[in-house]
Formats: sequence, structure tokens, C-alpha cells
Amino acid sequence: MSSPLLGRPGAVEASGPDAGVAWHYGDPVAEQRALEAGSAVVDQSHLGVVTVTGPDRLTWLHSLTSQHLSGLPAGTSTELTVLSPQGHVEHLAGVVDDGATTWLLTESAAGLVAWLDRMRFMLRVEVADVTEQWAAIGEPVDAEGEPGGQIVWRDPWPRTAAGGADYGPPDEDHPARPWRLVLVPRSALAQEVAAREAEGARLAGTWATEALRIAAWRPRAAEIDHRTIPHELDLLRTAVHLNKGCYRGQETIARVHNLGRPPRRLVLLHLDGSGHVLPEPGAQVLAGERAVGVVTSVARHHELGPIALAVIRRSVPADETLLVAAQDGAVAAAQEIVVRPDHQPAVRTAPQVTRGLRPPTRT
Repeated sequence: MSSPLLGRPGAVEASGPDAGVAWHYGDPVAEQRALEAGSAVVDQSHLGVVTVTGPDRLTWLHSLTSQHLSGLPAGTSTELTVLSPQGHVEHLAGVVDDGATTWLLTESAAGLVAWLDRMRFMLRVEVADVTEQWAAIGEPVDAEGEPGGQIVWRDPWPRTAAGGADYGPPDEDHPARPWRLVLVPRSALAQEVAAREAEGARLAGTWATEALRIAAWRPRAAEIDHRTIPHELDLLRTAVHLNKGCYRGQETIARVHNLGRPPRRLVLLHLDGSGHVLPEPGAQVLAGERAVGVVTSVARHHELGPIALAVIRRSVPADETLLVAAQDGAVAAAQEIVVRPDHQPAVRTAPQVTRGLRPPTRT
């Protein structure tokens, strides 16, 4: 469904997974700077919203997914994956519970609801796709919601949660972006955005959010294909708990973590900016003439220039300059390591200490 904010002057609709909301509103660089400065609001109403209600909801989701959800405190944000029996990621969702309802924010609402409905059996749970009733607004804010207030999902990335493990740098050395999603009635979306604009926020599009997300190495559904296991995207930081009971796909999670290393790794690519056309998601990544991976997300950052996330073979040397196929010829790409090729992380078992988030910086 298309957002009413696409009627704003200068609005250009996004494409691909972000279709239905604005890519930008006429000045993407200024929008990106406002978002980075913490003074922007973003229409994220294209995202899916799923609710799970009933007294068994948290223990049920705990038993099905990769996250420890039994006893999740009301108002505390986390995220989960739904895995195949082979450990491949089928769904990625943000999670927050308000004490009566568990809210899931996802890019695959219909598929997630269909799968959850098949798994209900005799438990006291109800699953609903409420995307037509609820819309998400993005804010560059590092805070949970207020008790009794609006439903808020605070992005946990890149804080390594208790029971998680990092496959990249430690939290304090990891680039980050403050980010949360606030759920509002879809009928009130335009008014909620206008209220934030009246308080000084600038309306920004997905060009801005994608540039900052990629710079913070934050994976989304675009980075996932039919072979993806969470280790390859560093999702054991925030979406997988290694010390919980059995769930579908757990054997692969444990085996790769304890005995091996993931076959592929997420990487940030700094692209040669001399051309005018960026590579498209899905473009091949080459080491010489050999295909070693694929670009998953691309953006033009206001400071870093053209950047991309890609998933490549773990065996590719970390210092090798790569090429990315593009319309006007191959584009040179320098790697910035996200998932370390030879890193064997330890499980975080102590309660997590929240650190202040830093915007992404590069030396």
C-alpha cells in the first residue's frame, strides 16, 4: 500500500523492498544529515506488523525461534530469526511485548503469519497481520518507549545481547546508528509525522536510512537469501541466543559456532565513485575474473560516498581489492571487514552493559 506522504512536494517513491514510501523528498543529502544529527522522522509504513496475543505467546515464540523470549519484560526490544530445519534464515523480525501483545516488525509479514499459524497447535495464542491498521515511523532515537505510551521497537544493533556472540568487532568499536520504530494507527500516520515536524524534525526518505544502515553494517532482509545462516551476517549479536532450549535450526547454529566457521561473510564495500551509476543489488562481486559473492544493498552516503553491503566467500583475503559488476563496467571496491574471516567468538553470558552509540566513523 502507498503512503499518503508520497503526496508531499518533491517526494520520489522508493523501489524494491521499500516501494510504497518515499526514497527522498527532493534533497537526499540534507535529509541524511538531519537523520544523522538526530533531527529527522522517516515514513516506514511499508514494513509489516504482526501481533501475537494469548497467555502462551512468549513461551510459544521462545520455543519456535532463535531468541530467548520466555519472560521478556514488557517494553524491552529484541529481535529474532525463524530458521529452516537446516538453520537457514527464513524470517527476521524485531520484537517488543507490551504486557498483553507481542509485536513483530518484519519485511515478510504474510509469510511469517502463515508459518506461525501452522505452528499454533493447541496453545493459547492468536496471530494476526495488522499491517493495514498499524504503520511504523522511524526516529534516530536510542531509547525504549515509555510505559503506557506508544508501542516502540528500539533497534538492539550492534549491542551483543546476553546469550549472543559477535562475529565482528566488539560493541565499543562497532559503527552504530540510533534507531527505533514507533507504531501509530495507519489512519493517523500523516498527523503523527506532522507533529514531529512541528517539533523541528525533518522528513527524510529511505535513501537516508539506507545510507546510515549500510554504514552501520546493519543487515536487513535484503542481505538474506535461501542459504543464509545467522553467523554470516553477524546476527548472533542480536537475534540468536546460544544458551536456550531447542528450536528449529539450532543444530546448525551450534555446530557452526562451536566446530566451524560460516562459509560466507558480510562485508562493507567502498565503491569507486568516479562513475555516475551505482551497481544494483544482486550484482556479482568478483575477485579477478572469479565470482565470489553478491551485492545486497547499495547507497550513496553523504560522507563515505558510494557504499554497499555484500555477502562474499569467507576464503576471500581480507585485503583483496574486489570488482563489482555494473551497467557501465566493473567498479573497484575496497573491503571493510564486518564478519571477520577467522574469528571464533565467545558467548556473552554476563548481563549486558548498555553503551552509548556512536555514529559511524572511518579513518
